Amino acid sequence: MVFYNPDPGMAERLADLVAALELEGRPGLGQRLSITWLRYPESLRHQAHDLDPASFWQRPVTGAAWAGDRLRYPASVVKLIYLVAAEAWLQRQRLGDGPELRRALADMIRDSSNDATALVMDLLSGTTGGPELPPHRYSSWCHQRGIVNRWLAELAWPELVGCNACQKTWGDGPYGRERQFYGPDLENRNRLSTDAVARVLHGVMAGAMVSPPACRRMQDLLARPLDPLELQADPENQVDGFIGEALPLQTPFWSKAGWMSQARHDAAYAEPENGLPFLLVIFSEGQACAADPALLPGITTELLRYGGPV
Repeated sequence: MVFYNPDPGMAERLADLVAALELEGRPGLGQRLSITWLRYPESLRHQAHDLDPASFWQRPVTGAAWAGDRLRYPASVVKLIYLVAAEAWLQRQRLGDGPELRRALADMIRDSSNDATALVMDLLSGTTGGPELPPHRYSSWCHQRGIVNRWLAELAWPELVGCNACQKTWGDGPYGRERQFYGPDLENRNRLSTDAVARVLHGVMAGAMVSPPACRRMQDLLARPLDPLELQADPENQVDGFIGEALPLQTPFWSKAGWMSQARHDAAYAEPENGLPFLLVIFSEGQACAADPALLPGITTELLRYGGPV
């Protein structure tokens, strides 16, 4: 059971697209790919992120997924979860607001800074990194680091069952107690599904996560320019090689990408001028996907051509 109304035509389009991609030289891609795709009626253009939160979750949205419930390592897309958690903590007065927190949140989302993410996770959980801990202290530390997962459980969304959002993101990898927390076989890595990420982003863009003012702040951080000159000035712009690359330049666009040696992911909401507003989350796993800058823009281009009813 998912939060959107499943559309058979959209589901067929997704299945046909995955099959075509495999035939075009990406064998086995279907096993390494998850996609959740939502389409909004024209009446919600410029309004999907300014709706009444009390009624928003009752409004039907049309969608489809390919392996949308499969849990995968989310890379930096998990930073979207930490952003929403930070706003939830501020609302509950669990966290003090201030310039340094806002700077860290901005750098975490706009630049995908791992250092900023580490500070945000420390503030959310009241933990810090350091040497390995003895059993009695380690148990308490682990409980504290699970606080974002307990908050997600409070939402009681079926899409969040089995998800794990408790780890920092890394350049070289975790050390000390941070590595200890991953488990011997990395069994405690972060994991999310595209359905889970889609529901969170869906709520953020509608002003229905935490509060409308909090969502406006989050939307400001997620907004991305598509102007080629701005993109050229920022080689790690989270547009080139991702969903935004497939969109016309003036398209209002919000996103959070994730990219590392074994993953290329993106989560985005857009309002193209000559098409319906849409939300798209794509997770692609494996070295071949990570090194394929044409994959996510290509998927987006093909889905934009779909003209079935909403």
